[in-house]
Amino acid sequence: MSSLPKDPPMSEDDRDAAVGRLQDAYAEGHLSHEELDARLHQALTARTSGELAAPLTSLPAGKANTSSTIAAAAGRIKRRGAWRVPRSLKVESAFGRVHLDLSRAVVEHPVIDIELQLGTGRAKVTVPRDAVVDVEGLHTGWKDVRHRTRRRSGSAGPTIRISGTMGFGRLTIRHARR
Repeated sequence: MSSLPKDPPMSEDDRDAAVGRLQDAYAEGHLSHEELDARLHQALTARTSGELAAPLTSLPAGKANTSSTIAAAAGRIKRRGAWRVPRSLKVESAFGRVHLDLSRAVVEHPVIDIELQLGTGRAKVTVPRDAVVDVEGLHTGWKDVRHRTRRRSGSAGPTIRISGTMGFGRLTIRHARR
């Protein structure tokens, strides 16, 4: 009878997560370019979970709050001011209005995914002036989406991808004026 391996094999998802964590650490200044190259090589050639854990040692903990859900059965869902926008935001409402104002929000990610799961009611999303908005993943049942794309500015802002389903409401997307 053979014994079980002490170091289990890893999945491609594990490898992708490790590479993402190394890239985040480099972007945050925790690794030099040479350290990043060496650790990426270790991660990409790893065959077991133990080998994959080695390049991740001494890194700070992963970012918290990269996804969040806001839900309400009825009433209003409103976020505005200097609130921290997670990488992935899911908004669920059976009846009521939704207003997300990202114009003064703290946006730490180059791409923000917003998933809307709305029954009835309107939704309004105010995005930063230089944001790029993608609504290709949004399915509406009754009304259409109101969004006027802005002319290109010199600086590239975050990409806001809006997906999900809306029943009987309308989604209005506006770019902040200043």
